[in-house]
Amino acid sequence: MDGAVYFVTWRLYPSRPTLQSDEKTKIVEILCHFETVRYLLIAYVVMDDHVHVVLQPAEAVSLQQIVHSWKSFSARKLQQENGRIGALWQKESFDRIVRDETEWREKIQYVMNNPYKRWPEMTEYAWVYPVA
Repeated sequence: MDGAVYFVTWRLYPSRPTLQSDEKTKIVEILCHFETVRYLLIAYVVMDDHVHVVLQPAEAVSLQQIVHSWKSFSARKLQQENGRIGALWQKESFDRIVRDETEWREKIQYVMNNPYKRWPEMTEYAWVYPVA
C-alpha cells in the first residue's frame, strides 16, 4: 500500500551459526544502501539470529522486492566474504502494516529495546537505529 509503514522481521535458519559483529555491520550497510531511494528506514536492529526493520517503501516499490533484496544480497555477501555455506535466512519473513501512531511508537520502541531485553546488562548496541 503506497505511503504505508511496515514492521518486518526475518530469522536465520535454526542450524546456522549466529551472526558475528562484522556480519551484523555488513547487514546494516545493506539495509542502508538504498535508503531514501527505495525506502525510508525508520528503525532497525540486527540481532545475532534475526533482523527487525520498520520502513516506508518508496512509491512503486513493493515490500516483497525490498525484503527479497536485503535477504538475498546479505546472504551472498556473507557467503562470499565470511565463508558461510548454504542458505542463511529462513524463506519466511513476517510483515505487518503499522496502522496508527500508537502502533508506530510501539514498534519503534520494540526494535530499539530488542538488544537490551536479550542482554539486560548491555549499555550500548552498535546495530540498532535509532539509538535508544
